[in-house]
Amino acid sequence: MYIGRFAPSPSGRLHFGSLLAALASYLDARSNHGQWLLRIDDIDPPREAQGATLAIIETLQAFGLQWDGEIVYQSQRSAIYQQALDQLKKNALTYPCCCSRKEILKRTGSIIYDNYCWSHPPSKTDNIVWRFKNNSRTLSWSDTILGHQSLDKSQSIDFILKRRDSLWAYQLAVTVDDAAMGINHVVRGCDLLSEASKQLLLIQALNLPKVTFSHIPVVVNSLGQKLSKQNLAPAITTNRIGYQLYSALVMLGQNPHPSLRNADKSDILLQSIANWDPAAIPLKYSTSHRN
Repeated sequence: MYIGRFAPSPSGRLHFGSLLAALASYLDARSNHGQWLLRIDDIDPPREAQGATLAIIETLQAFGLQWDGEIVYQSQRSAIYQQALDQLKKNALTYPCCCSRKEILKRTGSIIYDNYCWSHPPSKTDNIVWRFKNNSRTLSWSDTILGHQSLDKSQSIDFILKRRDSLWAYQLAVTVDDAAMGINHVVRGCDLLSEASKQLLLIQALNLPKVTFSHIPVVVNSLGQKLSKQNLAPAITTNRIGYQLYSALVMLGQNPHPSLRNADKSDILLQSIANWDPAAIPLKYSTSHRN
């Protein structure tokens, strides 16, 4: 069975780019008669915005994007992340690192990590990060939208799994959670394409089930900046929901019938599920989203 998910971080409310990712993920799951799950990726408390989690949930409900089952919260799942890290330790696929960015820059001339602590283990056990030891020479996969993707050893680094502040890194948490939740299809923005290679490396290392990735284009504002919470993208409102869904479908290349422009959300979603065509999603949006 197809099992997809939407996994926003509560660092702010949903913006139009978030709506596109949620809608594409939802329609892909429903058109394949699959499940669509909701997970709140709240593993970085310092970046959380007050009230964002509830606002995200209420916005999805207002737009008719109803998920299956209970909401999963990453903040409640530290134990399974530790189990995964322990497994990687046992298999010599992770190691402690004490290098600061300043030290890496001084040593290499860039902030790209040089795997120094693999051959020079730190003597201290505090104030360290845990890094993944990447032994793969090459990694290739097919993105259902962007096509063939590959990564060789020279393009990859030993990325962080657990931070100095003992918070879990995104790549480990989402990989472990996707497997635990049975997720086998991930539809999201192409700003996360580089993370797919790290997740696939972890899937191999932890012997987890395969996941199919689909990365849609990201929306930019009138200045050419990616719509994001960091760039202060305005939150979507629950006014004119039908029109916003229609606009999202247009950007996703779905060519919705003009009669849906102001239709009820349930009618729009039902027709969109029936007519969903992932092959029509453009590699780049032709218009920007105006703030």
